[in-house]
Amino acid sequence: MSEYGQQIFELLPVLLHFNHPLLPGYVSGEVPHGIDFFTLSEAQQEFIDDICMATHNLQGIQASETAILGVYSMGSTASIGQCCSSDLDIWVCHSHHLSLDRLELLEHKCLLISKLAEHRGVELNFFLIPDNKFRLDNIAELGGDNCGSAQHLLLLDEFYRSALRIAGRRLLWPVVPVEWEEDYDQVVSTLMRDCGLKPEEWLDLGGLQRIPAEEYFGSALWLLYKGLDSPYKAVLKILLMEAYSAEFPDTRLLSVEAKEWFQHHEGYDLAMDTYYLMLQKVTQYLQGIGDLKRLDLARRCFYLKVCDHGGGRQPWRQAVLDRLIAEWGWSAEVVHHLDSRDGWKVEEVKYAYGELLETLMQSYSQLIQFARRNNISESINPEDIGILSRKLYAAFESLPGKVQRINLKIAPNLHEADLSFIQVPPGGINRAGWYLYKYSLAPAAIIGRAPLEYNGYISKLVAWAYFNGLLTGTSRVHLRSLGSDLALPALHQFCHDLAATFPVRLPPAANLALSRPCEVRHLGIFLNLELDPTSHWQDRELAFDAENADVLSFGLEQECLVGTVDLVYRNSWNEMRTLHFTGPEAVVDALSTILGKMHQDAAAPEAVEVFCYSQHFRGLIRNQFNRLVQECIELRLARDKQRLVKLLSVGQQKFALFLERRGVSVKQMSGAIDFYRQIANNKLERLPDDDEGGRQGVPSVVDSYASEGLIQFFFQDREHGFSVFVLDEHNKVEMYRDYFGSKDDLVQSVSRYYTLTHERFNNEGQFINFNLPQFYELVEENGQQQVVPYRSAPR
Repeated sequence: MSEYGQQIFELLPVLLHFNHPLLPGYVSGEVPHGIDFFTLSEAQQEFIDDICMATHNLQGIQASETAILGVYSMGSTASIGQCCSSDLDIWVCHSHHLSLDRLELLEHKCLLISKLAEHRGVELNFFLIPDNKFRLDNIAELGGDNCGSAQHLLLLDEFYRSALRIAGRRLLWPVVPVEWEEDYDQVVSTLMRDCGLKPEEWLDLGGLQRIPAEEYFGSALWLLYKGLDSPYKAVLKILLMEAYSAEFPDTRLLSVEAKEWFQHHEGYDLAMDTYYLMLQKVTQYLQGIGDLKRLDLARRCFYLKVCDHGGGRQPWRQAVLDRLIAEWGWSAEVVHHLDSRDGWKVEEVKYAYGELLETLMQSYSQLIQFARRNNISESINPEDIGILSRKLYAAFESLPGKVQRINLKIAPNLHEADLSFIQVPPGGINRAGWYLYKYSLAPAAIIGRAPLEYNGYISKLVAWAYFNGLLTGTSRVHLRSLGSDLALPALHQFCHDLAATFPVRLPPAANLALSRPCEVRHLGIFLNLELDPTSHWQDRELAFDAENADVLSFGLEQECLVGTVDLVYRNSWNEMRTLHFTGPEAVVDALSTILGKMHQDAAAPEAVEVFCYSQHFRGLIRNQFNRLVQECIELRLARDKQRLVKLLSVGQQKFALFLERRGVSVKQMSGAIDFYRQIANNKLERLPDDDEGGRQGVPSVVDSYASEGLIQFFFQDREHGFSVFVLDEHNKVEMYRDYFGSKDDLVQSVSRYYTLTHERFNNEGQFINFNLPQFYELVEENGQQQVVPYRSAPR
């Protein structure tokens, strides 16, 4: 252990035994404290005496009860797999009779002690374990390092083979003869009755007669998840689960093997070491099925785990490794490659990631097949399945646009001094798109080198390099653009903006977030990175109205000033995703995609940031697009509307975004009638244009109001909803019956459509007013149908 780790380990029982204001971890109230049979060591007594003398506390520090049965470390502590950075997993065992209120106080006390350790660079995880936990159904909740319902008796197996008593009662299980494991409870009763063992001196968590087959699936999910932080350990453990399942139902548990050696030998031996036992079990299994490829990986995982951060350099540990290396027949080159892991770069990490992931998934597949062969259902509860599977999906699932993080704590630093982004245009030998190299563009540096990554758009490559640690603030970025408007200053700015917008590391997604649909949390929008419509203007004169300039339909030529839209966003599962849109409908496609990823009951994104890389009107484009996005998001997440429409003029085209509970759709509009045809829920077929029967069902008063050049809407209330009659500029009529929406919403939508789609300029460049639609109500007055102007309902 590190120096601080040793101090924390030494003080741990003291801080749990006492609950005093002078000591760290103090919590007021009836906090369970005091450990059975605990007496202070000389060093611990000196610590208490120093505090008492410094504070003139002449009465001393006492424990008023012994509510804790025992404190034990489990996992890698005191094994060959422990290294300086290993965490401490501490079981605080207590009576199941403690009240929930008091347990919450004890949990808070443990949290304070954990924070004290964290400040000293030690990861300390507490688990409160009632003495009857493994005699009941598992109801634990998944969270942090707590495996919840994913493991139960398999967790007890790991505890028994790795437990180290720090203070409190001795464990009873190791002294029950191994050959009587099947009759464990009966043997324990006999020992207590006839052999003088006193129940109050021992902690009995129960026997391990057999592990139910149902546990293997949940355990596999849990170990895959743990592989995110400790991939080498996770590979060994999931291979162990596979080996266990291959022996089912007569599985020979490692805890039982260690217990057997303990009961028949004196002294300590590697046969009792939890990591060595795991390697031996996995070795026997893989040799038995002839899988030498995974056996080699398992050995390398063991070596790297043992040697983590120099942990393999103590003489006793190195002696064990030297013996194993000789048994395995490793060459000096293999050992040197593994020993140089701190210097591994992206090529080695990509290979290691692929190898580790393949093995983890292969074992997972084997365990699923095991479950199917035995016709078993999982013991893990559905909520934990959902959360764990989503954690794994977010981490491992490879999807278009997703930024895959490859460095699962495989190497400490993937920074590259030079990164080059090279674009290949269509029509060449190589696939068109962008290529990333870890060299400069100097011919001597890059010729003959293989690219690290390829993608059709550059923002994905930059994001991949940034989130995987290759691209840092000191990296030199080079560019060769052969088919886009991107220049090196804009690329530098994009790299800076990306780093300023998103941190490289994020905390794991909360279980609450994983139990809900995925939502956009932080959205970065990058405009005109690859295609800038303003870059070709040069000294061209522009005719536009400065006060009413619309960057999506700009000037007399109604040109859209947004050529490409790149999205980089973090979702609520803490995935990083990228998307790229180009072409005439890039704006519409980007907006509909953004809105489509927000279900109507979602929370609004925590942040939306827009950046622009145009040569001209950069600020105007950014600000208008930002307002547009914010307005669209507000409409999308409106709780009180069943259906909303957002109308856009993009270039010379008109579009409507239909925002409904079930999703978002886009329609290109050719005119007002076309627009209304799309939003009507229950429209009739379009009526013929001729006078004979063509206007059948249309009230005569509507005809009397017909006026060339005007668009008019007439509302008529019916038993269910209302009907709408529309007269266009040429007095052609459409009729819609039993419309169930709101008249006010309909009027606002239609008015908004015409406001956004009117001709802003005539042929002489003069701004002209637009003739907005007229809205009327059909009402009965004195038995006659009348037309009155429509008025919004009072609010």
